[in-house]
Amino acid sequence: MDNLKNTLKQKATNLRIHSLVSTSEAGSGHPTTCLSAADIVSALFFHAMYYDCDNAQNPNNDRFVLSKGHAAPLLYAAYAEAGIIPTDDLLTLRQIDSILEGHPTPRFDWTEVATGSLGQGLSLGLGMALNGKYLDKSDYRVYVLLGDGEIAEGSVWEAAALASYYKLNNLIGIIDVNALGQSQRTMYAFDIDTYCQRFDAFGWQSIGIDGHNYDEILSALDKAKTSTDKPTMIVAKTFKGQGVSFLANEDNWHGKAVPKGEELDKALAELGPLNTDIPLQIEPPKPIKKQASIIKESVPPEYAPDEEVATRGGYGTGLAKLGDTNPNVVALDGDTKNSTYAEQFMERHPDRFFEMFIAEQNLVGAGIGLAKRGKIPFVSTFAAFLSRAYDHIRMSAISQANIKYAGSHCGVSIGEDGPSQMGLEDLAMFRAIPGSVVLYPSDAVSAERLVAEAAAHEGIVYLRTSRPKTAILYDADDSFPIGGSKVIKKSDQDTVTVVAAGITLHEALKAHQALSTEGISIRVIDVYSIKPIDAKTLISAAADTNNTLITVEDHYPEGGLGDAVLDAVATEGICVHKLAVTGIPRSGKPEELLELHGINANAIIQKVKNVI
Repeated sequence: MDNLKNTLKQKATNLRIHSLVSTSEAGSGHPTTCLSAADIVSALFFHAMYYDCDNAQNPNNDRFVLSKGHAAPLLYAAYAEAGIIPTDDLLTLRQIDSILEGHPTPRFDWTEVATGSLGQGLSLGLGMALNGKYLDKSDYRVYVLLGDGEIAEGSVWEAAALASYYKLNNLIGIIDVNALGQSQRTMYAFDIDTYCQRFDAFGWQSIGIDGHNYDEILSALDKAKTSTDKPTMIVAKTFKGQGVSFLANEDNWHGKAVPKGEELDKALAELGPLNTDIPLQIEPPKPIKKQASIIKESVPPEYAPDEEVATRGGYGTGLAKLGDTNPNVVALDGDTKNSTYAEQFMERHPDRFFEMFIAEQNLVGAGIGLAKRGKIPFVSTFAAFLSRAYDHIRMSAISQANIKYAGSHCGVSIGEDGPSQMGLEDLAMFRAIPGSVVLYPSDAVSAERLVAEAAAHEGIVYLRTSRPKTAILYDADDSFPIGGSKVIKKSDQDTVTVVAAGITLHEALKAHQALSTEGISIRVIDVYSIKPIDAKTLISAAADTNNTLITVEDHYPEGGLGDAVLDAVATEGICVHKLAVTGIPRSGKPEELLELHGINANAIIQKVKNVI
């Protein structure tokens, strides 16, 4: 035991030295928070965790999530000490051509999830732990290192509640309680008991320790591994800047590198020599046999031509069918499954459905964790409520997650529930995510088909669905490739093109019929793919219709369908008129609200007449 502790202490010294030197070389970074957690990370990486140093993607590796992402230099130093990356690479920290970024991202293969926006790591770890315990039925553990400052984030407590509910004994958190935030002392400073009591109340096993005492660190990690029905939170009292006298527990060092020269030399002298000649065997995980996933084609949509079905219903049906054919598809919902119709998946595939309750940040975070373990998660709730999780959604792009979002009850067309329930910003939100795909079906057939397209696409996809039942527009064998559109109505006499999707497409078709009785012909295009958008078809249609497009959408004018069209045709000399929801809506019948906000058939008819 003494040999082990001496080895881990030297490894921790090495980690502190690497963290100081790399941040000093970069001229920026967070070395003091690395020094506080170095003993914990040494015990994790060189004793507690099992991982294959030659294969970051080994499915049975223990997983490590650095929720306090500003301690990235410590993470990279651990991988260097494990022999996974050359020690010299640490000197490239924060350089533009380096994979060792200021906060971890998957540009570095051993970083599964991007962190640095605080409070998200426990949700990410929760998703990975759900996968290990309930889906892969693997024996890997998930370790999440959190800072004490981020414990103030509500998303941490969302994750705490759900981890206990799902009895995730394979999830082990460690809070680095160094008591120093960015601008002042943290909420509870060194009050370890309060942290423990709070996690105890949430149903966790909590263990308070001195985070620089190896007897206590190793004992806590061993105890965490014996839990059978509870997640464990190790609450470790540490000192920021531990090991260096002028840094330890001192204010005003957050986010500051120790300058090269006299100060750095003094710090390194206090830490002692770097010793990389330490015999150490990292234990690999047990081998597991990965089952091949057999993916089949889904059953085509099955609707009567005169049937009326909401697109949210098409989403639910399509998702359930997809679950029949693709064993990697999982679904998560935020206690709205009877409204999003994700319940159809739950009924057919209860072992791959996870209820996340009314905790949207954790709904998304857990979905990201599942995605990074090879699953294809569909995350659903009301479109409006996804805005609560937008930072997690933003980070899912940085994590390069293969995750699908479904937002139902979009727009004023939901009716009497009123503005708090109306998703009117969601298209803008998801269009702003780099690399995202944004889809907006207008009938149940296209909804089903677009669910399958979303699953087949690698990356982030947002699917927007509506509450009202609407007519079936398409045949069961119609296809809806991402980036495409459908020209619904077309003639040689068309004077203007109306571009719509979702509920407003049906209003555009009503307008088309009414105008045709007056001898006015308009073209109608269903832009079911908002991003990427079918610019070629839009430009061609405009060329045929007096270089004029009218967009109509159940969304605010900023960033939605109209702006997507404008972006596509802006350089082509095409005039675009936008009809969209303006102002704060109110409760009312859907048809009243569509009229009030100028996005119904009457408004389209009036706009067409004004334009021509």
